[in-house]
Amino acid sequence: MVSPGASFQAAGALPAQVTSFVGRRQEVAAAKKLLGHSRLVTLTGPGGIGKTRLALRVAAEVQRSFPGGVRLVQLAGLEDGDRLARAVADELRLGNASAREPEVSLAEYVADLRLLLVLDNCEHLLDACARLVSTLLAAAPGLRVLATSRQVLGLGGEQAMVVPPLSAPEPSDVPPQAGERSEAVTLFAERAVSVCPDFVLTPEKALAVARICHQLDGIPLAIELAAARLRSLSVEGILARMDERFDLLTKGSRSAAQRQRTLRALIDWSFDLCTPSERLLWARLSVFCDGFDLEAAEAVCRGQGLERRDVLDLLSALVDKSIVTCEERGTQMRYWLPTTFRQYGREHLAHCGEERMLVERHFHWYRKKADLAEADWFGSRQMSWLAWFQTEQANMRAALELCMSKPDRAESGLRMAASLWSLRLGHWLDFGSLSEARHWIAQGLALAPFPSPAGARALLVDGTLALLQGDPDTARRRMEESHETVQHLGDEPALARARVTLAGMISMFRGKFASAAGLLEEAISLHQAADDPDSVATASYLLAMVCFNLDDPATSTHAQRCLSLCETHDAKWSLNHALWVVGLEEYRSGNMRRAVTLIRQSMREKLQCGGRWGIAQSLELLGWCAAAGDRYDRSATLLGAAQAVSQLSGCDLSRWGHIKPGHDACEVLLRQELGKDGFTTAFQAGTKLTLEQAVAFALDEKRDAEPPPSDGKTIWASLTVREREVAELVSQGMTNRDVAARLVISTRTAEGHVMRILGKLGLASRAQLAAWAAKQHDC
Repeated sequence: MVSPGASFQAAGALPAQVTSFVGRRQEVAAAKKLLGHSRLVTLTGPGGIGKTRLALRVAAEVQRSFPGGVRLVQLAGLEDGDRLARAVADELRLGNASAREPEVSLAEYVADLRLLLVLDNCEHLLDACARLVSTLLAAAPGLRVLATSRQVLGLGGEQAMVVPPLSAPEPSDVPPQAGERSEAVTLFAERAVSVCPDFVLTPEKALAVARICHQLDGIPLAIELAAARLRSLSVEGILARMDERFDLLTKGSRSAAQRQRTLRALIDWSFDLCTPSERLLWARLSVFCDGFDLEAAEAVCRGQGLERRDVLDLLSALVDKSIVTCEERGTQMRYWLPTTFRQYGREHLAHCGEERMLVERHFHWYRKKADLAEADWFGSRQMSWLAWFQTEQANMRAALELCMSKPDRAESGLRMAASLWSLRLGHWLDFGSLSEARHWIAQGLALAPFPSPAGARALLVDGTLALLQGDPDTARRRMEESHETVQHLGDEPALARARVTLAGMISMFRGKFASAAGLLEEAISLHQAADDPDSVATASYLLAMVCFNLDDPATSTHAQRCLSLCETHDAKWSLNHALWVVGLEEYRSGNMRRAVTLIRQSMREKLQCGGRWGIAQSLELLGWCAAAGDRYDRSATLLGAAQAVSQLSGCDLSRWGHIKPGHDACEVLLRQELGKDGFTTAFQAGTKLTLEQAVAFALDEKRDAEPPPSDGKTIWASLTVREREVAELVSQGMTNRDVAARLVISTRTAEGHVMRILGKLGLASRAQLAAWAAKQHDC
């Protein structure tokens, strides 16, 4: 008699698959390799990720290596762990006539066999599976076990392999043709044809399908359920209803297990396997957008049934159960709830009446962090804060959305926006959108019912951002509005100092350098009196650029003051810009070799923090140096590259008043030397370079040069796990778009990883990185 839940297959046979197997080449190879080295391999991952299909594919490809056969036992329908051994015995045709315990019969039967036992869906019978597998492996040296489970069995010698989502492109920046190459889109298209034989994946549909697959986290079962809806909806119709996914994705195959027929049933199965405390944490974690760290989880999710000290253990349990995913980021772990699991948790959060409380906590946490970052910015933790800003953009947007939705919260929102995009935190030029920053501030100002110090400060910040977008008139109006506001409230010294700095910037951007010099000198005196070294360094940086345009030797004094302050406070991001302005003074003095050395040093440092605006400035100044050295073609190409990179930050630095004179003079010289057509050709060549190609060109290093000799093991160890993954994929010839699709990240995130890796390794191009990574792999 066959036990409930156990499949009955012909001896040695695996079930025939009625649908195609899509992608997973790397995963199949990795699982086969693990089976060659370990006697117990467990494929883990969330429900619907494709663990069973992968296990069956691997088993089919290795079955010739097992003369004793391959046996599959499907455990999803088996609820009693005490019947597990009987289910396996039935699959091996041992019958139940013997009076002995089935474990004993099994151990004797497999003792001399070279056999692969596939145990599918072990998560609800973990203890029973662990006991039986341990017994059988001890009795049978030739036995291999391939298990699938949402959680590892926890046995010694077990090799766990996390089954990732299918590669799905980031729809915002991946063209349709790239989407067609992704595994997720391919799966959707193949299943769509089985539902609608005339379905054709046009470029327009491919983009919509890419968005569907991205929102479904690349989970194969969810994608198949979505494709099944093509019987009654268009691709665009399915995409429009993604926010209602649990009601939409309900048309699974009747031959599938009950829990795999709807998306909700699939997630219900995982939810039911959690303890009440784990379910509560799952629901509360849904308030985070695009991930969180342990500190944030403890601060936001504790209380009302969860103690702070319990959060780590509960979070680890959710990771073990394949509900929360994580990866190492520098010295910390970063955690995520996949979008589908997050939406499910948010429903439960609302159901238990805690949604409003958790949203409030989320906002207060990120406002507190923004304030702390601003206060702590100019110091040794600058690069850590920079990484935090890059990582937490989605959470900060969610916090701002909460504030900007109600008038009584607008002042809090303005305070947060002003902190995030203040002149002190100049990272926005490298990583944020100037237009987005101004959007948040405009919303807050429109909602704020009364004038406030937060509003006055936000007006100054908005004026600075407008100036960087090339709009000095708006900058002036904002500065005056800020001054009028504080006149009604009583002026604050910090705001008064900031207004003087902004006034100096406005004059500088308008090309009124004499006026700018007086204002910035006053600002430096005020900042020094207030013991504000960050603002002193910033004003000195600005004043050095003003003096450069006046051909004033005082450029050196101000540039060196900026450099000295950055070095004293170990502010490494600011130091990159200080090196640039010192290089600017060397260029003014005619010391071209020294200028180029400093600018390249600055650029190499910027690679580690991915600063696009700073890199654009370096490209521009290197273009001037090249022209001074009669390298006219090279100069024009560098100017073109500088324009392209600066526009990625939402600005055109060649239009800035303090850059424009030098840029225009250089361009006039180049047009004279190269002619109109020659200049245009070389300039356009620069605009077509990728960021990495522009950097490699600027550093004047051959793209196929041999990577520098070094202790490869030490440097490899310095990379994060994600950076090593990216380096491996680059060594296989993948573009940033390909890497993004494979790792289910945005192209910009992939680009940032590559730039940081180049910076850490001291390399200039992808070709060098590919050669270096291949060498480490061989070693």
